Amino acid sequence: MTLLEQIKQKAQERLKTIVLPEGTDERILKAVETLMKEKIANPILIGEKNSVEAKAQQAGADIGGAEIIDPAKAPYYDDFVDKFYEMRKARGMTPDKAKETLLNPLYFGSMMVKFGKADGEVAGAVNTTGNVLRPALQIIRTAPGISAVSGAFIMIVPNSEFGDNGIMVFADCAVTPNPTAEQLAEFAYASAGTASSLCDIE
Repeated sequence: MTLLEQIKQKAQERLKTIVLPEGTDERILKAVETLMKEKIANPILIGEKNSVEAKAQQAGADIGGAEIIDPAKAPYYDDFVDKFYEMRKARGMTPDKAKETLLNPLYFGSMMVKFGKADGEVAGAVNTTGNVLRPALQIIRTAPGISAVSGAFIMIVPNSEFGDNGIMVFADCAVTPNPTAEQLAEFAYASAGTASSLCDIE
């Protein structure tokens, strides 16, 4: 079984709810069709319902059964606004600015994860890394004991003497361009967790 097949199998067994803020992107819509067909996740698309459905039809993607949430019409929008205002008021957030900010799907999606409406979020198809990370850092924040954010990528090299049967996890310091020794140690620790949970590497 390949690593990707292992990851799919884990996802099918755990069936998490994943929010997708870029609800009108063609690649996202086609991915949602696959997610639902293969029962990999319960996807939630963020966007105006008619626009999302029109884009899906245009892309030839069957997203029937996928939940679509328009932030402005969500029953918990006002509650999210209040919570976001409380979280950010010390940094100059106002109630009006909180209302406007949470109409942004990336911010709304991060609030969904923070307050248990979704298990995770996937974005970056049409948004920059900075735009995706900003709300996540403001709202979800880092795991306990981790002070700096890093990304990671998995590289699979056939017939390699390195890694676990050629599978390696690389920490990505792009978010923290000039990390301290302590931050590098945190990145290594977090990457070891990724290697264990995602790739079954000891």
